Amino acid sequence: MSVTSPAEIKQKRTESLLKELIPEAIYQLNDARVHEVDVVEVTCSRGRSDAKVYLDPHQYSEKDKNFYLNQLRKATPFLTNYILRDQGWFKAPNLTFVFDAQIQKSKNIESLFTQIEKERTKKGDNNDES
Repeated sequence: MSVTSPAEIKQKRTESLLKELIPEAIYQLNDARVHEVDVVEVTCSRGRSDAKVYLDPHQYSEKDKNFYLNQLRKATPFLTNYILRDQGWFKAPNLTFVFDAQIQKSKNIESLFTQIEKERTKKGDNNDES
């Protein structure tokens, strides 16, 4: 059983709060196009001065991803102010937005397993006929 330090608890609490607040703040933006971006995960640095916000890549093209990242970078001061006002914090973490590559990797692995299973099933059917 691992012991969680108070600093780790604060970090996890901050990550959880940001995971809720950032989508709310994004939805407050005037640009309705960015409302469809989904926040998958938020990870904070040890001192909670930086936060990496992972976004769901869906089936966005590279052009779309660049557009969303650019819009979110421009909106970062607004998002930060929203977080500060909501939580009453003196300082908010510096937000960095990235699309989560792990989701696509997981989907690729799942499709490979599905393909392998189909091939095994076919081979099993062919062996039964012999």
